[in-house]
Amino acid sequence: QVQLVESGGGLVQAGGSLRLPCAASGRTFSASAKGWFRQAPGKEREFVARISWNGAWIAYADSVKGRFTISRDNTKNSVYLQMNSLRPEDTAVYSCAASRRPVVTQINEFDYWGQGTQVTVSS
Repeated sequence: QVQLVESGGGLVQAGGSLRLPCAASGRTFSASAKGWFRQAPGKEREFVARISWNGAWIAYADSVKGRFTISRDNTKNSVYLQMNSLRPEDTAVYSCAASRRPVVTQINEFDYWGQGTQVTVSS
């Protein structure tokens, strides 16, 4: 099994920034695509960003494009989400996900999920 642990969440004012790390442990796969998702109260889980195993393929949701950046450090089995110009509508629990595949295009291709970290953006 793969364990994913997110951190870095908190309360920030609109326009501020946060960086969310996600560390993988356990039976990690050397070629594993990673992703970030979020879920706000009363809403369905929403795709935020994904990155291929080598960082060559990256995709973002339209709502975060230009403000958020996903990156990874395979030497540390970690993936990161840099969030800038935060808005109140970005408030949600942010979770990272890992796949056994090197590249993913569908949410159902992610096999492991973290518990999430709360991000609250005040206006």
